[in-house]
Amino acid sequence: MTRCRAVRRPRAALVAALALSAAALSAGCSTVGYYARSVGGHLQIVANARPVAEWLADPHTPAPLKERLALSQRIRDFAVTALGEPDNQSYRRYVDLKRPAAVWNVVAAPELSLTLHTSCFLIVGCVGYRGYYDLASAEAFAAEQRAAGFETSVYPVPAYSTLGVLPFDWLADPLLSTFIGYPEGELARLIFHELAHQIAYAKGDTVFNESFATTVERIGGERWLVGHASPEARAESERQDARRRDFRALTFKYRAALDALYRGDASDADKRVRKSALFAEMRAEYALLKSERWGGFSGYDDWFARANNASLGVLAAYNEEVPSFMRLFERLGGDFGRFYAEVRRLAALGPADRRAALDR
Repeated sequence: MTRCRAVRRPRAALVAALALSAAALSAGCSTVGYYARSVGGHLQIVANARPVAEWLADPHTPAPLKERLALSQRIRDFAVTALGEPDNQSYRRYVDLKRPAAVWNVVAAPELSLTLHTSCFLIVGCVGYRGYYDLASAEAFAAEQRAAGFETSVYPVPAYSTLGVLPFDWLADPLLSTFIGYPEGELARLIFHELAHQIAYAKGDTVFNESFATTVERIGGERWLVGHASPEARAESERQDARRRDFRALTFKYRAALDALYRGDASDADKRVRKSALFAEMRAEYALLKSERWGGFSGYDDWFARANNASLGVLAAYNEEVPSFMRLFERLGGDFGRFYAEVRRLAALGPADRRAALDR
């Protein structure tokens, strides 16, 4: 049992600590030390953020950054006026993190299963990942999980959402250097996705939460590109979307094959042999895809080199229920207000009722 000594904090920091715990800034262990690091990491980020207007007025701000910041605000306004997303101070400030990721997530899965190992909390429920503000801490936790017999994946995350629950404007999620340079379509999608997390949140249901945000991101991203982006930005986004669709098709094909294998009646020894063969087949098929359809694009090389049960397991969270959410949006006439109200209603249901209602 971990013993912790009391630490006196300013009231604002204490409020932030409670709010960040409730929002599951990153799924983590239930020790005070982990929560303190999570809260401290976010406070360090927002303490260095400045309003976008200040960056734009500053003569020392590089011109390319000014252009991206101005674009981000047009996208942010579009999120409110066209998508009905929250009109608050989220993504109205900017900070240069001087590191390649906002946080690093760690996911873990058993040797013969795609089910992610979860951590559970009184407030936020069970989630299948833990986030760390520095890579060394993430790698250390991943090593602990591997020692316990799990396969692990550590991956950089460019942005996260505090769900809009923090009490002061200066604590709102800022724009970050980790994604401000994204192509226009990707920048828009990311902002729409993270803002969607402020609209509805189902305790302990990562698939529901991420699939909903992905749905909003796709609808919003398409509408932004059609109505506001240049032909060059649309063409670039179409290329990225095509690769993303190919990636999903390939990985979900092998995810389904592995899941069937793991749930089957074969011996563990036979499962290990077949598992190795399936991963080899997947990598070989990726090599063909890259050369024949992508013109040598190598952006997914690292993912396939490190692919395992954990990295395949986490993919489902972002895409599994997207078709159901898309059908729901269409059934409600493409009305964002009605759509969000229904999603909030579903989020309030129990897990079984929520899944049944969404699947209907």
